[in-house]
Amino acid sequence: MNETSATDNLEIASAPAINPRKVFVKTYGCQMNVYDSQRMADSLAEQGYVATQTPEDADLVLLNTCHIREKASEKLYSALGRLRKIKDERAADGRDMLIGVAGCVAQAEGEEIIRRAPSVDLVIGPQTYHRLPQALARVGRGEKVVETEYAIEDKFEHLPAPKKEQVKSRGVSAFLTVQEGCDKFCTFCVVPYTRGSEVSRPVSQIVAEAEKLAAAGVRELTLLGQNVNAWHGKGEGGRELGLGELLFRLAEIPGIARLRYTTSHPRDMDEALIAAHRDLDQLMPYLHLPVQAGSDRILKAMNRRHTAADYLRLVERIRAARPDIALSGDFIVGFPGETEEDFEATMQLVRDVTYAQAYSFKYSPRPGTPGADLPGHVDEAVKDERLQRLQALLTEQQYAFQRSMIGKRMDVLLEKPGRLPGQMVGRSPWLLPVIVGENPGEIGNIVDVRIIATGTNSLMAEMVAAKRQANAPLALETQS
Repeated sequence: MNETSATDNLEIASAPAINPRKVFVKTYGCQMNVYDSQRMADSLAEQGYVATQTPEDADLVLLNTCHIREKASEKLYSALGRLRKIKDERAADGRDMLIGVAGCVAQAEGEEIIRRAPSVDLVIGPQTYHRLPQALARVGRGEKVVETEYAIEDKFEHLPAPKKEQVKSRGVSAFLTVQEGCDKFCTFCVVPYTRGSEVSRPVSQIVAEAEKLAAAGVRELTLLGQNVNAWHGKGEGGRELGLGELLFRLAEIPGIARLRYTTSHPRDMDEALIAAHRDLDQLMPYLHLPVQAGSDRILKAMNRRHTAADYLRLVERIRAARPDIALSGDFIVGFPGETEEDFEATMQLVRDVTYAQAYSFKYSPRPGTPGADLPGHVDEAVKDERLQRLQALLTEQQYAFQRSMIGKRMDVLLEKPGRLPGQMVGRSPWLLPVIVGENPGEIGNIVDVRIIATGTNSLMAEMVAAKRQANAPLALETQS
């Protein structure tokens, strides 16, 4: 999945308690980790934990790790070194602190984490979060616990349903996991080894959680999966459903006004899902569709199992169905064996597609993946130079897309107050943050605005109604 800067602490809603235990959750990486942290937080709230904003004040610290970025393990052990000092200081004052490591690094390294960092009390992988209370009980009895072996199906079966007050504390947009794991085995990627094989969550579970989220005030759902468009399940009468049909089912839930999904694999983008982009009003015109490279030789070495031409034809079909769709992508530069000609093929693909947003990285070997053993590793200086060129092109395209929004009229979902009095920050259909002045309304409202300016990563807007009162009737305005 594409990465986010999701390092915010989690709010945990629970009943008031006398001297409650406090937890600090630090989340690294992708949207799936954000979702998993929320579910762990929900589970901990049932055990009487409340959130704290600093590890120094915590009885329990959980680091939910990501294995995608370079030197993930080294960064983890650096963080654990800082936490060990805090743990020792608390112990000197007679206060205990437990340290847990969760996420993909936990799954990949298991007992090695406790061997290298004895201050760690718990290592728990993504498939075993539903067993967190039992694991903490064992830690409380003096055990060092490593929980990394469990079937993903059982994780879905035992996921606790979020409570209304827990959902309300997180806003009007929510993540909902529908699929986990990956069977694609791209040679650069650790996901099949840390998240397991592809498993789809049952329709009944997905719908039940979506209904709870909607009842708590959620207006926008983002469906999550490592290969989310590989989701499949059984509908009424045992009929086989794909992600497109699931989106239509979720759109029937009262209160759900917007739907999104991430992250997609090009090989799982079927006609029913493309048709959903054409026919389903609630499905937003934004699609993250990673390609990784534009050279067929490098794509083959990555085991992507599609060519650049396959990807471009798919983009054409998607845009024919939804002409205003904004595309996002993932790119890796400096994969083993990449020549300047291969890199130029990637640049050309970017020029051909034009992206509204993209994530780009230098290749870094992941232990245990086939790519780590390939010959022809590219010099770091060459990687740096190529990445700068690619990011310059992607940034140029991003800004061009944002400038194209100026003058457009659109619906914006209000999510939180802005920095200035009277301002609200919302989300455009194309995922961009939108700052709206003029006291536009309450959080959760969807308001009609016109874009008047663009910032680095956001848009500025005015209310259409306000402008209509000052100038002309709506019927005389040109709509984009």
